[in-house]
Amino acid sequence: MARRWLICGGSWAVGTVLVFLLLNPILAAFVSIMGATVAGVAVAAADWDKHSTFEERELARSRKRAARWEQNKDVRERDRRRWEAHQARQARKAQKP
Repeated sequence: MARRWLICGGSWAVGTVLVFLLLNPILAAFVSIMGATVAGVAVAAADWDKHSTFEERELARSRKRAARWEQNKDVRERDRRRWEAHQARQARKAQKP
């Protein structure tokens, strides 16, 4: 990766110097800016296909969710018991009129 940066940066620097020596400064600035943009895009696109796929990221997320679900099992059980107790109280209140 560092070598790619050096090659793109060096070619851009040499090209910029040549353009400023040979052309009008306004045109040279335009060519220099365009060259820097192209060099930056070339370096950024160098590892375009080395990132993880959507499926790999989703698999990692699902594993994290499953771990959290398993970790919070006791809390869910406690909440379920509290909810059932609440429902029982509500049913008793409804039967007392």
